[in-house]
Amino acid sequence: MHVLLVRDDREYLLAPGETLETDLGVLEVPEDPTNGETVETHIGESFTVRRPRLPDLFDHFERSGAPMMPRDVGLVLGATGAGVGDRVLDAGTGTGVLAAGLANAGAAVTTYERDQEFADLARSNVERAGLADRVEVRTADLADEVDDLVADVEDSAAPDDRFDVLTLDTEDAPAIVERAPELLVEGGALAVYSPFVEATRAVVEVAREAELREIRPRETIQRDLDVDDRGTRPSTRGVGHTGYLVFARR
Repeated sequence: MHVLLVRDDREYLLAPGETLETDLGVLEVPEDPTNGETVETHIGESFTVRRPRLPDLFDHFERSGAPMMPRDVGLVLGATGAGVGDRVLDAGTGTGVLAAGLANAGAAVTTYERDQEFADLARSNVERAGLADRVEVRTADLADEVDDLVADVEDSAAPDDRFDVLTLDTEDAPAIVERAPELLVEGGALAVYSPFVEATRAVVEVAREAELREIRPRETIQRDLDVDDRGTRPSTRGVGHTGYLVFARR
């Protein structure tokens, strides 16, 4: 598990035993670092060891395009209830932010990423987060594999070897949503993320045709507040919109 070395506005994510070289000196990360302990460089400059939480890891994950924002991951977790004991099927891994968030909540995640470079990057990120034992990254397009997955479910000796949660962040999401009733357990949850409203509409229409329940399309908007001596008001900096989410249940 990697740790953060923190000093003022500086923050470095390193593995135990790694060496940090900065203008404040050279520091070797202890092999068994303790959260909150102070370590010093060779010239006596101090850093604090901190155990990273998932939002910290988001800032240090290697990126592959535009990753899902932590607030959207939180909405997915809150709406689906994904947690300990759940089996999650995910597609469009990208950087691995959502897969890591689901695994951090205790779920076992099987995630599909068709781009080899992105898949390798996601594996590296979940390893860095200490979650590799709960995330399996498969290099493939789930839309191409869904028939085999459905067949495996139908052939399983278990009475109901389906997934508890299905999460999608991929342009071919409608084709997978169509098979959601075959992939999800009774009461299982679906969450689909898209940056475009047209894709969101397509997902809703397919979800209706598949007779899913509790279909809820949402736009995700969040505004920061400016607080100063004059008063408090919404910030005019940045864009509050990130994308669209569709939630549903089998």
